[in-house]
Amino acid sequence: MILVTGSTGRVGYRLMEALADARADATAMVRVEAKAADLPGSGRHVVGTLDDPPPAQVLRRFDRIFLLSPEIEEQVELERAFIDAVAKAGHRPHIVKLCADGFQDPGCDVRFMLAHRQVAYHLDSVGLPVTYLAAATYMDDLLGEAEEIQRTGEIRASAGTGRAGFIAATDVALAAAHVLTTDGHEGDTYVLTGPEALSYADVARRFSAVFGRKVEYADLPSARIRDLLLESGRTPWQADGDLERFAWIRQGGAATVTGTVREFTGADPRPLEEWLADSRATFTGPL
Repeated sequence: MILVTGSTGRVGYRLMEALADARADATAMVRVEAKAADLPGSGRHVVGTLDDPPPAQVLRRFDRIFLLSPEIEEQVELERAFIDAVAKAGHRPHIVKLCADGFQDPGCDVRFMLAHRQVAYHLDSVGLPVTYLAAATYMDDLLGEAEEIQRTGEIRASAGTGRAGFIAATDVALAAAHVLTTDGHEGDTYVLTGPEALSYADVARRFSAVFGRKVEYADLPSARIRDLLLESGRTPWQADGDLERFAWIRQGGAATVTGTVREFTGADPRPLEEWLADSRATFTGPL
């Protein structure tokens, strides 16, 4: 049986859909009972959080666990607490942990990747079997900038001409479903990317082509980007992490493209143009 943490988020929800389509025996972990009502699948769920997980007798039901938490300052603490609870339950389930691409590179010092690396060290120390899914930059991150893009006609970042292998959350979820429902992945790290590495100028051109209106890339100074991130609701810790990630992209660290999604799912990952077309209402709706 599979336990899915982060089941109501952008990847977790789509993972629940994919597992339901695969007729997998999956259970969602939700913070409160009401959160389970609209999830795909059978509706099977347990109530718990990473720092207040279900009791050991409940955790022992699961032989595979999908581990996902948001990019917040407390991420390492939360995931360690959950891992400790699973280890103490004594049954050694296979952990499939979603990470950010770059965590596996000792030279990458972006705080989000460092957090995943610290959790990986902890998983190693407790001896649980694990598979890491290292996802590239999400296309879905652009959804949070939709209003600004409409209002200004600009995609704002400080990534220079650096490229990233932008991937749709749906493709990450489909790859995760494959790993959770097949054998032979313990000890492996898989990098998940979209079909090509794109600069933010490339992304802006795709916006223009899909929506028929001019969108440009504004490569702004880091200080200005930080102000914009804080105005959008990012915490200072998250905003500084975003700047570190932009620097990593600018320096070429994110330009990897792999064929893993196709290998796992039998289909090519979604190109940005298709994802944008499907997200048209968000990017062209009323402000």
